[in-house]
Amino acid sequence: MIAVRPRQILNLSARVALVASALVLGACQSLLLGGAALVGVAAVQERSVGAALDDATIQFLINQKLLETNEVLFLRVGIEVLEKRVLLTGSVNTPDNRVEAVRAAWQVDGVREVLNEIQIAERDALSYLNDARITAQLRFQMLTDAEVADVNYSVDTVNGTVYLMGIAVDQAELDRVSDYARAISGVENVIRHVRLSDDPRR
Repeated sequence: MIAVRPRQILNLSARVALVASALVLGACQSLLLGGAALVGVAAVQERSVGAALDDATIQFLINQKLLETNEVLFLRVGIEVLEKRVLLTGSVNTPDNRVEAVRAAWQVDGVREVLNEIQIAERDALSYLNDARITAQLRFQMLTDAEVADVNYSVDTVNGTVYLMGIAVDQAELDRVSDYARAISGVENVIRHVRLSDDPRR
């Protein structure tokens, strides 16, 4: 039988509420309720509620910059923000596209660091499906592991490379998540941009 902590149940409920609000409501209402759900998730995260709201604002503004700069970048570049550190993933056609995306990220006030993991490569439909499978499988393993606070991690997979970002409770937890990722079929590499909860750089 899988052991699920009360904290994990709360984490899952918060994410379900966030998805439901985005599907049911209009743009303005979604933004308001999405913010409320974000506060609920942040309440059980290692980062503060204020930090979570700052990160959500930065992510929104970077997406806006990408859309203004190049619609293709907006569609092909993934963005994760944690404590004002920005992780860019995805795949683009040229080195200039990578530069454009990084420049757009740095144009947003409050950004402290930009981690550029954008690949210069093509992704076909099969690659997208395989990457989605890997991400979903890793997320499920994290969610159902009582030793992992999955809400503290973001996961993205691009062409078989898994990118982890977040705050680990300790090194053992981070190693556990990394081992899960490496064991999944189709994973070529695991890149970690995760800090420990007691990291003085926080």
